[in-house]
Amino acid sequence: MSETIRLLLADDQALVRGALAALLDLESDLQVVAQVGRGDEVVDAARAAGAHVCVLDIEMPGMDGIDAAAQVSATLPGVRSLIVTTFGRPGYLRRAIGAGASGFVVKDTPAAELADAVRRVHAGLRVVDPTLATESLASGENPLTPRESDVLTEALSGGTVAAIAARVHLSQGTVRNHLSAAIGKTGTSTRAEAARVAHERGWI
Repeated sequence: MSETIRLLLADDQALVRGALAALLDLESDLQVVAQVGRGDEVVDAARAAGAHVCVLDIEMPGMDGIDAAAQVSATLPGVRSLIVTTFGRPGYLRRAIGAGASGFVVKDTPAAELADAVRRVHAGLRVVDPTLATESLASGENPLTPRESDVLTEALSGGTVAAIAARVHLSQGTVRNHLSAAIGKTGTSTRAEAARVAHERGWI
């Protein structure tokens, strides 16, 4: 008999998490052994449950799925991560693979394909949604520096330059410079538009 693949599911929407668990548990060689609703609970739960593959959403409280994948890669050797998300953005794909995730698929992937993706990831293969892979190549690399990304992330929630500067521990002048550079790189005219475009492309 083949080895049963032990899965951790991480998604902040309980209904989605439950539906995924029900679908994957129908497979004779897959077993959901842990479920969490926060990204910062992934590593401890995966370790405690002896998970082989972590199936991660991206947008979760505590920590997003990409950062959780990075933690899994760094602290749990041999445990794989598969991102399964509604947000099929090329920038997210690049970030996820860079963080150590072994796979990236969208939530409307048919159940049989999702189960196959889990098996392939567990076997040490890389699985990427083909449409996203094409879009990622077409969209090019993220042009933002880490600091520009930090500043734009804060700009998403609004607030004054002074407030953003306080949150990222930079001077107001430096924040303005980063915002100006980011506006130029995103081809927009305001910091709100720049933050929106960067978010839509998965750069922040």
